[in-house]
Amino acid sequence: MKLFKFDKVYAHCDIPCGIYDPSPSRIAAETIVKMVTLIDGIKDEYRNSPSDVNVLNSITRYILVKEEHARICKNEILILWTDYFKEEDLKIVPDLHSKVWDTVKLISYNKQNVDLEKAKELLTKVNEIGDIFTKVKEERLKNG
Repeated sequence: MKLFKFDKVYAHCDIPCGIYDPSPSRIAAETIVKMVTLIDGIKDEYRNSPSDVNVLNSITRYILVKEEHARICKNEILILWTDYFKEEDLKIVPDLHSKVWDTVKLISYNKQNVDLEKAKELLTKVNEIGDIFTKVKEERLKNG
């Protein structure tokens, strides 16, 4: 026995909470920049004392934090891409897919490398996606 007849069912995400925010990806990208800066700052200490357990501990911690925040950043960007942005948003931002793709690939690069310029580039790209999010959200509010 059918209680309801539906022609179409729509959902925007796995859990329809409707709460999206690019801030976690920005904070994660800022953390990546900070960890790369710290790693760069301790490299000379490591060269001079490669067996100093405190230096090894610091480098390990910085790398672990960088890795974790790269994972967070990627996850948050992909949530926006797959759950928040909709096909009609491509009218507002036609190159949305390539911008997100490039950002996610840059996150992977930052996981694999210690490169301050690329970490800063990542932060710029994440901020750009945040700006796109705001633009799309404003357009949606205008158009009801």
